[in-house]
Amino acid sequence: MNKNSLLRICDLTKEEIFDILHDAEAFSCSQSDWQFPRRTLIANLFFEPSTRTHFSFASAQHQLGASVENFTAQGSSVEKGESLYDTVKTFESIGFDALVIRHSQDEYFKELENIQIPILNAGDGCGNHPTQCLLDLLTIYQEFHTFEGIKVAVIGDVKHSRVANSIKEAMDMLGGEVCFSGPKEWVETDASYKDINEAVQWADVVMMLRIQHERHQETMKMSKEEYLQNYGLTKERAAMMKPNAIIMHPAPVNRGVEIDSDLVEAKNSRIFQQMSNGVLVRKAVVKRALGYAPFDR
Repeated sequence: MNKNSLLRICDLTKEEIFDILHDAEAFSCSQSDWQFPRRTLIANLFFEPSTRTHFSFASAQHQLGASVENFTAQGSSVEKGESLYDTVKTFESIGFDALVIRHSQDEYFKELENIQIPILNAGDGCGNHPTQCLLDLLTIYQEFHTFEGIKVAVIGDVKHSRVANSIKEAMDMLGGEVCFSGPKEWVETDASYKDINEAVQWADVVMMLRIQHERHQETMKMSKEEYLQNYGLTKERAAMMKPNAIIMHPAPVNRGVEIDSDLVEAKNSRIFQQMSNGVLVRKAVVKRALGYAPFDR
């Protein structure tokens, strides 16, 4: 596997995380016009539906001057039974410089150890989503200018969320704290579980999660309205938050389910800022994947 691949947040050191965040910030100002000095060909291989991750990667790649191809399984040789490895090996063999991959299989990248071009993980099963984690970290850092002692409450469908796994790993590394809340059957650990009202009052960052219906084996037993009242961020719960606490959500947002619709664009919401930061972070990780050194700090 190429050393510049990004597969899991835990594969990065603390210094590497800060290098990526610094480069992302630089892309918003001093290095906004930086582009690849040579022709670069990148393919986005999405085996699951995506809007924000897919097209923020594409936006980042185009802004960096890369030639971009967007692959979907439908209409490809995958429908004829081609394996993931053979699909990826094909892109390597025909001259692509890097691949971005989202796949429903947990840790799909373990099948790709013999691939030599860099792979950027855009989400695997219920496991990892490193670039989402990095854009969340950038959003938190922009707000608080540190991670030390920052408390993040991750609330909702924790069990099926790759976002929850990645942010917990990162905040543990960077000196922050994470608690989980939501339906207890969707939270696999008791050690860091808090009741939702306690979690909202405790947190500096209230991160709501979408219900991942596509990963559930059975239909949710409560109505959308019941879920919001029991486990969602209502206006009443938002009023319990610390004065300087912020609301985050990896999106897509189910308004009126995990969060009251009026709170999505509230003064303390950073949901759309996260999306903007997604392009900056993905520019930084694509630059890193192609072997370019971090910008000077």
